[in-house]
Amino acid sequence: MLAVLGPVLGKLGGELIDNLFETEEEKAAAKAKLVSLDLKKYEIQMSAIVAEAKSSDPWTSRARPTFLYVFYLVILLCVSGGIIGIWFPDQVALAATNIKDLLGAIPESIVGLFGAGYLGYCGSRSYDKKQVMNLKK
Repeated sequence: MLAVLGPVLGKLGGELIDNLFETEEEKAAAKAKLVSLDLKKYEIQMSAIVAEAKSSDPWTSRARPTFLYVFYLVILLCVSGGIIGIWFPDQVALAATNIKDLLGAIPESIVGLFGAGYLGYCGSRSYDKKQVMNLKK
C-alpha cells in the first residue's frame, strides 16, 4: 500500500516543505533529507530482493515458479485425461465428477480470498521490482 501511495506522499511532502520553510536553503535541505529517506527505503527493499534471490533454500527462491509448475501439471493431466477417456470413458467421467464435487466443496469465498491474495502478492512484487529498475536507470 505504501508503495502505491509513495509518489503521492512524496509530492505532498514537497509541497509541505515549500510551505513550512522560508529560505531556499532550508527547503533544499529538507527536500534532500526526504529524498535520502526514499533512497534508504529502496535500498532496504533491494537488499531484501537480493537476499531472497541468493537464498540457499530452494523454496524461497522458487516459490512462485513452483506454483506455476503445479498449474502446468494440472493442465497436462487434464489433457492426458481427455485422451485416456477415448479408451476408458466411464472411468474418466467418474473421475471428472469426483473432482468436480471435491472442488465444489471449497467455499467460493475461500477461492476468492486465495485468488485476491495471490494476485495482490504478485502485483505488488512486480510493482516493487519495476520501481527498483526505474531507480537504476
